[in-house]
Amino acid sequence: MEGRDALPRAAASSGGGAIVKLGAAGAAALIGLLSLFGFITAGGAHAYACQDRGRPGAEQPGGGTGPRPPDRDTRANQIRNATTIDAVAREKGLPGRAVLIALMTALQESALLNLDHGDRDSVGLFQQRPSTGWGTKEQIMQPRYAAGMFFSGDDTDGDPPGLTDIQGWPTMTLGAAAQAVQRSAYPTLYDRQETPARAIAGEAGIDLDRPGTRPPGGTRPPGDGQGTGAPDADCEDDGPDEPGRPGSPFHDGKAGWPPQVRNPRSTADAIAWARHEAEHGSDRWYRACLAFTAEAYGWHYSGVLYAVDHYRAMPAAMRHDKDRTPPPGALMYWDTGQRAGHVAVYVGDGNIASNDIRRPGRIDIVPATEIESRWHATYLGWAPPYYPQGG
Repeated sequence: MEGRDALPRAAASSGGGAIVKLGAAGAAALIGLLSLFGFITAGGAHAYACQDRGRPGAEQPGGGTGPRPPDRDTRANQIRNATTIDAVAREKGLPGRAVLIALMTALQESALLNLDHGDRDSVGLFQQRPSTGWGTKEQIMQPRYAAGMFFSGDDTDGDPPGLTDIQGWPTMTLGAAAQAVQRSAYPTLYDRQETPARAIAGEAGIDLDRPGTRPPGGTRPPGDGQGTGAPDADCEDDGPDEPGRPGSPFHDGKAGWPPQVRNPRSTADAIAWARHEAEHGSDRWYRACLAFTAEAYGWHYSGVLYAVDHYRAMPAAMRHDKDRTPPPGALMYWDTGQRAGHVAVYVGDGNIASNDIRRPGRIDIVPATEIESRWHATYLGWAPPYYPQGG
């Protein structure tokens, strides 16, 4: 994820088309004007910011990930792809419930469109990845093949598993069944697609209530490596014997910052503000991790575009690489495999205040180890809340 502090949400949501029409020079001028008039701030309009691993939901045609009414051509493509998914399910003797799960999944992952791009090497209706065993890109880009893999997985060794490999899938909730196949870091998002999926099925003439003609089967327990959001087996608490090991717990370190660390809010007030935002705040923090930490300490903006750059720009004496004993109020940083990285506020007792980790766009107080177990990110270290370019 591009963990920026500054690109304005206003430009992202309403100016995308204008920037394309203006070209590179015009876009630069537009961004300069936005900066001049103060739109580029952490408090008013946030950037695209922090991590993107495992998040379902691909960019929809025309830019943006939010829901929008489909145009005629888009709807026709969705109905055609839904019909293909249904045909594959019928060939496999699967009930209409399996089709509904597949439609919900594809709507969340790709808007039910056969995309040739996505997060990392993800492509196709279900955003399946060649690097994780779903097939070649050319295969995945064939809707019939992609649907077959979603339903049946890899028949050679069972990895990755398909829907029918999941033990008890017919009695699982729809979203849980989708998650068991997709192994997403955001398992709750699939359920939101049930109503749109039923609408498309109705337009396509798909019977979602029909019974199947094959035994339900399923040999893979739903929690066995399916990425349900619980910590991975190799990320369990290893206690104090291996304090630097990924997944081992974080403990409170000695408080106190260097004298040059001065912020509008005190450490105690920043932690209190972060906790209040988790309990009562809005959903304005989607991909805006660095902006969140800056605002927690009373700044309008951090002065740095990317979370990982904020850490690397810290004076060497302030960077505590891999140290898992941050003081409450410290900023903790991760390499997510994307340009931006991720940053969160350590609130003590092994917990952080982080955006997007459990609820996209919102702040939650979670164990700091969840950034590793959910997003498979690499912990870089912690630093004091130092914003020399903040304002």
